[in-house]
Amino acid sequence: MKKNQIIDILKSGQVGAEITVKGWVRTRRGSKNVSFIALNDGSTINNLQVVADAENFSEEILKHINTGAAIAATGKLVESAGSGQSVELQAEKIEIIGKADPDKYPIQPKRHTLEFLRDVAHLRPRTATYSAIFRIRHKLIFAIHNFFNERGFYNIHTPIITSSDAEGAGEMFRVTTLPMNDLPKTEEGGIDYSEDFFGKSTNLTVSGQLEGELFAMAMSRIYTFGPTFRAENSNTSRHLAEFWMIEPEVAFFDLNDNMDLAEEFLQYLIRYALDNCMDDLQFLSKRLQDEEKNKPADQRSMELIEKLKFVADNEFVRLTYTEAIDILKNSKQNKKGKFQYPIEGFGTDLQSEHERYLVEKKFQKPVILTDYPKEIKAFYMRMNDDNQTVAAMDVLFPQIGEIIGGSQREERLEVLESRMAEMNIPADEMQWYLDTRRFGGCQHAGFGLGFERLVQFVTGMGNIRDVIPFPRTPKNCEF
Repeated sequence: MKKNQIIDILKSGQVGAEITVKGWVRTRRGSKNVSFIALNDGSTINNLQVVADAENFSEEILKHINTGAAIAATGKLVESAGSGQSVELQAEKIEIIGKADPDKYPIQPKRHTLEFLRDVAHLRPRTATYSAIFRIRHKLIFAIHNFFNERGFYNIHTPIITSSDAEGAGEMFRVTTLPMNDLPKTEEGGIDYSEDFFGKSTNLTVSGQLEGELFAMAMSRIYTFGPTFRAENSNTSRHLAEFWMIEPEVAFFDLNDNMDLAEEFLQYLIRYALDNCMDDLQFLSKRLQDEEKNKPADQRSMELIEKLKFVADNEFVRLTYTEAIDILKNSKQNKKGKFQYPIEGFGTDLQSEHERYLVEKKFQKPVILTDYPKEIKAFYMRMNDDNQTVAAMDVLFPQIGEIIGGSQREERLEVLESRMAEMNIPADEMQWYLDTRRFGGCQHAGFGLGFERLVQFVTGMGNIRDVIPFPRTPKNCEF
């Protein structure tokens, strides 16, 4: 496919080349004699300046060159007299492909709040900020598949519609074809799901992990990368109802192997972003610095590229949940009542503020916490010999807290059945899962990375709704 993308034009700097370029007008400025058009086609954060001498173009053409309009410009590349780019296009012909009425087009060349841009999410990729975010998102998707492919993993598509609840949390979106105004009932008065499309109660998945384990028990190294759904009524900057998860599962892995893989994975992805997205990262870094320049120095975020190098270049600290509780309990923040959620002792469910304290204040490095109390973790995590904790792990990053959660899985059939009974998970509905322990069961482990959390970290955005194309949140399902 032959086309002139702006990223290639700016890289080539071929002065004297005759080209045609197509894109959307970011801005137009100038005088009655000449117009300077900033043109962008989404291939790069950088615009190509198109210079249009008024004597060569009719007023009918020029009046339609407004922000948001799609145009094609043909002419010669010349050395740029201005700073910031080496070449510009001296236009000989301009075609208006799609008009944008400046009185109606909502994204004019001025500062818009991120909240406003979420309301016009169908147009926000036209802005420099969001085009940068979604280019980085694409690069990270590519890097994820590359990482696993290079290490002999197989990508498995696990079901989006499921009859199981992997987390045991029950916060799931129901999938049904039953008539809402005339639901069939059982003799006991409950809903008769035998008349539903699948003949049973089904939901959108919260995780591909359980099905992923089935394939790890046959192909050794697999990973899933798909949409997941949580019907959790959380209107926060860290939660989405629809998001994407990467979940590797590896046969013959223990918890230490799992931690090694998670650390290698995260550092690979961040180095990939640093090596391949620098223009976009520098733009987002400057944007964040401009946004926080009026804050006191101790309240500003770590500079974005410095933060990414902080994770890429530092070995992660590893400690147990029990050790972390002791550190937090004896910290000045806890003793002076500065934590919103005080640390009282073993069994406390750690919050983001506690995770960030460990990473940003105590160790000043990414942290992997292990061996959590069994009561606050899922049924499938391997019971430790103390019968109090499970072989779980959480990877904690600066500014966002937990970015990965995982565990060594419970491979002992009797222990797993006992845990399921404790947590009221019906074994009769999970025989397919238990079969992987009955027949050729083995030690295995895996983890889940919330993809939007990763993109949020890499781009420095404060709200997770700004790193997914169309956010799905409570009372919001637009576009």
